Amino acid sequence: MNWLRPLAAWGCRVPFGAQHLAPSCALRAFAAHPQNQVAEGVVKLQQPKAQLGTDEGKKNFILKTPKGTRDYSPKQMAIREKVFNTIISCFKRHGAEVIDTPVFELKETLMGKYGEDSKLIYDLKDQGGELLSLRYDLTVPFARYLAMNKITNIKRYHIAKVYRRDNPAMTRGRYREFYQCDFDIAGHFDPMIPDAECLKIVHEILSMLQLGDFLIKINDRRILNGMFAVCGIPDSLFHSTCSTVDKLNKATWEDVKNEMVGEKGLSPEAADRIGEYVRLHAGGLGLIEQLLQDPKLSQNKLAREGLGDMKLLFEYLTLFGIADKISFDLSLARGLDYYTGVIYEAILLQPQNAHKEEPVNMGSVAGGGRYDELVGMFDPKGRKVPCVGVSIGIERIFSIMEQEVEASKEKIRTTETQVLVATPQKNFLDVRLNLISELWDSGIKAEMLYKKNPKLLNQLQYCEDTGIPLAAIIGEQELKDGVVKLRVVASREEVDIPREKLAEEIRRRLES
Repeated sequence: MNWLRPLAAWGCRVPFGAQHLAPSCALRAFAAHPQNQVAEGVVKLQQPKAQLGTDEGKKNFILKTPKGTRDYSPKQMAIREKVFNTIISCFKRHGAEVIDTPVFELKETLMGKYGEDSKLIYDLKDQGGELLSLRYDLTVPFARYLAMNKITNIKRYHIAKVYRRDNPAMTRGRYREFYQCDFDIAGHFDPMIPDAECLKIVHEILSMLQLGDFLIKINDRRILNGMFAVCGIPDSLFHSTCSTVDKLNKATWEDVKNEMVGEKGLSPEAADRIGEYVRLHAGGLGLIEQLLQDPKLSQNKLAREGLGDMKLLFEYLTLFGIADKISFDLSLARGLDYYTGVIYEAILLQPQNAHKEEPVNMGSVAGGGRYDELVGMFDPKGRKVPCVGVSIGIERIFSIMEQEVEASKEKIRTTETQVLVATPQKNFLDVRLNLISELWDSGIKAEMLYKKNPKLLNQLQYCEDTGIPLAAIIGEQELKDGVVKLRVVASREEVDIPREKLAEEIRRRLES
């Protein structure tokens, strides 16, 4: 055999009869001799491939979703679809258009936009000479989209998956792959009008979803920057200090101060001065007026501008009738680098899963703010397009609602089927197929059992199990009379309907 010749040329001895063995057997035979090192290497290379095909290899395979991800059952998807529809209806009510962007971007598009969180970006292997990363959020791709298409005015929403290489906390709705629901207004407008509408949208969505009592905390990055300046924080530490202050909703002041001093390099005196501000009791117009009278803060140009806009914002929020749900909170920082003005975060004031003795704290359920310089970072001429937006923390909302449904034992329909086409007769498959086709063509959501001769009791039981409200029953007598017996599953009421009027009657009953 030709494949043996190189071995012989290298001084390997071929055992008698080896030429009649299958290649793998022959190689094992050669490998038994110390001289045949090449053949031994080939055998080792072949071993992993052989193991993949064995039962032992299958036993070692772990069947699971990747860390930080999950599957969703039909029941869970029904809950998610209901929430999505509620949110989308709100976005559309406010005049938003929908867009979509690629799930991955050029790595350079994403880098330098998220502060310390940039380390959580998923990088992809170089494919075809481009360094790519999975999108971290929907805001930066939106800014890139505006700059690339030279759009200066748009109100848009975008619902899609994003990816973060974070430590997941699945029970708290924190994943590595998750949906974001974003609403943004881009363009040059009079101050605080778009900002007030974004807060109104958050209020509407949380109210419609009935998640319990909530509060929307707001602040302004200009106020924060002014506060840091009068506290003696160097410009180079502004962003990292923001990230640390943003942890106050999860950690004590002492922990935050220790991080500022021990990790960020602030002096204890500077940290204490920051603490005097961020620990002020949150409020509304009263706190704004107090800070406008502060001898140091009122002298800072950025802080003064931020406080002036904050005062105007509260006037609009009062007109919208939602000021009682808004709290001006100096401890709110939001660590993302691209924010330039108003920032906000919605939190639930009481856990919704009250059926459990120790309910889980779900954290914030919405957040956003103004980012006036992000688009200019992508524009070749540096042209700025002011933007403000909000992102709904949809996964945390899903987790809360799923826990509630589980605790209440509420029955969730996973289909929208309106009627089941059924028969009490044998050999009526062709009649059922003909009738269900008529209903489908009329826009009716219909099903039938995939059996030639199903029992009527089984067909009606299927309606009850799946929540189908109506059954269209056709037998020999109905076929002869040109009618269909329409049955209300819940009440078991039955009425004969002329076949040509069946779709119309189904719609009428479902609407009433």
